[in-house]
Order: sequence, then C-alpha cells, then structure tokens
Amino acid sequence: MTTSASAASRSWVLMNPGPVNTVPEVRAALGGPDLCHREPEFTELMNDVRRKVTALCGGTARHTSVVLTGSGTAALEAAVGVVPPTGGLLVVDNGHYGQRLHDIAAALGVRCVRLELGWGTPVDPGRVERALAADASLTHVALVHHETSTGMLNDVAASAAVAHRHGRQVIVDAISSVGAEPVDIAAHGIDWLVGTANKCLEGMPGLSFVCAAHTDFAELATRAPRSYYLDLGRHYQAQHTAGVPAFTPAVPVFHAFDKALDLALAEGPAARGARYRRLAERLRAGLTALGLRILIPPHHRAVGLTAVALPEGLTFARLHQELKDEGFVVYAAQEQLAGGYFRLSTMGAMDAADIDACLAVLARALPSAGAGDPPPRTTEAR
Repeated sequence: MTTSASAASRSWVLMNPGPVNTVPEVRAALGGPDLCHREPEFTELMNDVRRKVTALCGGTARHTSVVLTGSGTAALEAAVGVVPPTGGLLVVDNGHYGQRLHDIAAALGVRCVRLELGWGTPVDPGRVERALAADASLTHVALVHHETSTGMLNDVAASAAVAHRHGRQVIVDAISSVGAEPVDIAAHGIDWLVGTANKCLEGMPGLSFVCAAHTDFAELATRAPRSYYLDLGRHYQAQHTAGVPAFTPAVPVFHAFDKALDLALAEGPAARGARYRRLAERLRAGLTALGLRILIPPHHRAVGLTAVALPEGLTFARLHQELKDEGFVVYAAQEQLAGGYFRLSTMGAMDAADIDACLAVLARALPSAGAGDPPPRTTEAR
C-alpha cells in the first residue's frame, strides 16, 4: 500500500514508544459530546481526570495533578520551570532524555549542572550525592525514570532519597513509565512527577500532566513564572481554585483520557506492568533466538522498550520498510546509537500474537538484509 489514502486507512501494530495502540473504547470516546470548557460539565470531566491521574501516580490527599494540553515535553518544561530564580538544577543524564532535561533548563534560563553518566550507564546515587554536596545552590534534581533512548529503567527512589537528605526537591520524567513501571510520588519521594496520556496509560496523544503536593503548587504563586502558557502556578490556580482550565483545552482528548484512565485503574499499574513484562520477555527471547543483541542488561531493562543491535548488513531503513509492509511500525535509535540499533516497544494494546507475528517477519527480513538508505534521525513524540 503506497498511497497516502491507503496508508491512512491501514491498521499497524505500533512498536514505536508512543503514541501507542489504543483499545476501541478509548478511540470511541474521542466522539464524546461537544463541551464548552467554561461550563460545569467540562469542570466535572477535568476534575475526574485530575483525580484519576493523581491516584495512578501514587498520590495521597496531599497531592493533586495539573493537566495540560500538550505533549509530555510540555509538562516536562512546565515542571523544570518551577526552579526558582535563585535556585539551580542538577540534571542526571544517562541518555537522550536526560540531555533533553538539560536543554529545557537552558532554554528557560535555569542554572543547570549536568551530571553526564553516559548512555546506558546506571545512575550512581553516590555521584548524585557528591554533586549536591559540592554545590549548595542546587535546589532541585531532575532525572528520567524510563530512558527510552536505551530502554533503561533508572532507580529514581535512590536518587530522591539522596536529594531529600540534602534538602533538595526532585523532578522525575515518568513520561514513559507511569501506569506500568513502579513509580509512586509518595513512596518514592518524588516532588514533581511528569507524565503523558499516550504511553503506558494508553490514551490518545495531546495531554500531559504534572503531579505534586498542593503546597508546592500553591507556593508557585509567590514567584514570577518562567513561561506564560506553561506556568504551573497559573494552571493550578485555574484548575484547582477556579475549577476551569487556564486556556482552551483539547476537550475530545479529555474524553478519551478519562476512559483510558478508567481502564488503567481497573487493571492496576502492577498488573499492566506484568502484562508488558510478559510481552517484553517473549520479544527478548525471540530476539535472542534470532541472534540479535539487546543493549541493556536484564536487571536494568524497562518493560516498555527494548533497544536491539542491527545485524551487519541490515540498515534500519530497509528493516523499517519490510516490517511496516507487514503491519509493524518500529523505531530507529537516536544520536550515538543511530545506524547501529533499532527499538521495539511493548507498551500499549498489543498481545502475544502480535509479538510472535513481528518476530516471524523479522526472521524473514534478516536473511535478505542488504544495503539501503541511512536511517532517519527520529525521536518519539513526548
């Protein structure tokens, strides 16, 4: 199928790490009733979404969530913006999205120290502690939970414990983990938890959120914002106090997210994580049987993504096209891994039959591998 019309009508198994495949009930919810965002019907919907998001983040009565119309990067930028003008941010960087945290801070004018560990290198809490001890002006620490450039799961709880011993707040990019991986804002000592609708929560793209304590949100009113649209203090006052969104939201996506959150709560993060893990283990066993090498060692792997070395003689461009022709969308690796790796996600509405079918197509693609176009530089929507 080569025309844009036929491609648009085709259904693919999305093994890219977001947006993910969704169930029919979530897609159908996009067709919910038209609502004015200043009317009580939308307020009820918005508050339901905020309450459910907070529960899935492990929030207590002390916590709430602000929901933004924008990708996960929008919520991440809003969270980095909470660093006060007199403060500073320690960014723990062991992949592309750690680097993104640094870049966001730089764009916002936040003074930032980057603790660069190297891609795929586990976070060492001792190095975090030494960096904080060396600079008392660093008020916040930011790190990624599931670093999808490599498929590594970082131990955020250990770093949060170090940060709190030094009296610093913690910002966690949980965009590719909340809803399936073990991440709990209360139990793990996270101050600002950032997520999105369209990854492990299996909603539609277009909404993201920040979960934090009421007191931390309220304190933002005492300082000048770093952004107009992404001012978390403004959004908190509008959503929590006034009961309306600060700006026009993506109303249909709220309908879909509300349905996705109901399904996520019914399944539970532990059960969803176990479902993803079964798929990931099935995929990884098949990849190993095909002689393909997985980048991250087993004890550091996230359940939602696997980075795989391309065999010699097979370009990503050729592999991508052969798999897409058979109904599977896979992802190139980024930056320093580009050209040598590809990535397969096990997030979203897929099952064991999808994994087996993908492995079968991959097995057929390997013997016919040949030279092709260089892989494109890609990054998943966040």
